[in-house]
Amino acid sequence: MFTDCFNCLRVAALIDDKILCMLGGLSPDLLNLDQIREIQRPTEIPDYGLLCDLLWSDPDPSIQGWADSDHGVSCTFGPDKVAEFQKKNYLDLICRGHQVVEDGYEFFAKWRLVTIFSAPN
Repeated sequence: MFTDCFNCLRVAALIDDKILCMLGGLSPDLLNLDQIREIQRPTEIPDYGLLCDLLWSDPDPSIQGWADSDHGVSCTFGPDKVAEFQKKNYLDLICRGHQVVEDGYEFFAKWRLVTIFSAPN
């Protein structure tokens, strides 16, 4: 029952129209912010596509464009895709979680994206 609550939560938040926050990251299916607003909740999380990527995709500094993810779900994206999406949607920053990073935060794509992770140890 408790885990069913997650199917009702929003998958992203927009702060002051300038900071996009999500668990995972970008998607090749994501062209504009209206697509996120149009995601109907509650819903089950699919194995692929926009909703899956918003929750599970990861940045990868070693690639340009899009690539398959090593963990078998969703995709990875390069710094070029961050810059492209940020510019097209007039964002200052994309903020995400989902990965362990040293010191609790790590910037990517020339400070355009930050991964934040917190744990008690």
